[in-house]
Amino acid sequence: MNPLSALSRTDLARALVAPFHPSIADSANPALPTSSDVLPYAPSDAEVSHKLAVARELWLRQLAADMRSGPIMDCPGVVCDWLRLRYARLEHEMFLVLHLDVRHRLIDAEEVSRGTLTYANVYPREVVKSALAHNSAAMVLAHNHPSGEPQPSQQDILLTQRLQTALALVDVHVVDHFVVAGEKILSFAERGLL
Repeated sequence: MNPLSALSRTDLARALVAPFHPSIADSANPALPTSSDVLPYAPSDAEVSHKLAVARELWLRQLAADMRSGPIMDCPGVVCDWLRLRYARLEHEMFLVLHLDVRHRLIDAEEVSRGTLTYANVYPREVVKSALAHNSAAMVLAHNHPSGEPQPSQQDILLTQRLQTALALVDVHVVDHFVVAGEKILSFAERGLL
């Protein structure tokens, strides 16, 4: 679990704007700029990485709030940005579902399977159970391809059809299935695969 996800939005904002702290070794260096400079010392890679992770977490939360405020597919760019931020850099496949209410607003995002470099086992029974537990009226499916190639495999297409059939039995509509491959995203709906 991401430790930043446990922090409040206020704590994240404080962490983002907090000044960098020079190490003891740096503070003893007379060649460093004076305190009147914008940055009194060069931040470490770890500090920069932490600030970027905090900014990423804040952006993910804002995008999720946007998806909760109105029909999710009215702004597919928001969904794509959220998926890229969460799944573009993973080195293993992850399959997730976005649970939607009757107005297609986000209820919750749930990772239903973590796999290997090339495959994630997804069981329709578990997806249906999850839909019922969340009282979903509709779902958006998504998974990533660590290879960077967004083209869906034949197994991806068959799984999507199986999930559509299983979810239709409990009146849950599959709105789309996205494949995240680095910065590229493929939409099953746009390709006529749904």
